[in-house]
Amino acid sequence: MSHIYIKLDFGTDEEKAQQARHKLDGWKQAFRLDKKLQYKLERPESPAGEAAAKAETVEKRAPAATAKPKGKTKAKSSESDAEKPEATANGKVSLLVRLYFSAHEKLSEQRWVARIPSEEPFKSASPKVILHTDPEFEKADKQFESLD
Repeated sequence: MSHIYIKLDFGTDEEKAQQARHKLDGWKQAFRLDKKLQYKLERPESPAGEAAAKAETVEKRAPAATAKPKGKTKAKSSESDAEKPEATANGKVSLLVRLYFSAHEKLSEQRWVARIPSEEPFKSASPKVILHTDPEFEKADKQFESLD
């Protein structure tokens, strides 16, 4: 039996994405689904934004090295504050969930495929179930493997 992917697009609603992630973590622990239920968050960022963020951190680190110890802590806090808005500036968040059950667990697989899209934080994210027979399966598989 192969994987089944569920693609959830939260748009700019970071809070709903975190609720969904938290709910999936709870299910993984409660139902012992460590290898059977895996997910990855995707936050696409523009290459220009990443280059600008790296340049800013390099510029801020140089003055911090010559400052007093109190100045270093302030530089680090301002550095982390500068990075947070950069990450949320784009705002698009999607969640890719992979379900993998063995052949004798077909009923469990069917229940999870039906349950995840019907629950509240996932319902609003326009869930799309991608089966092994779908033409988008290869793309989803490569995307899942490429995410960290």
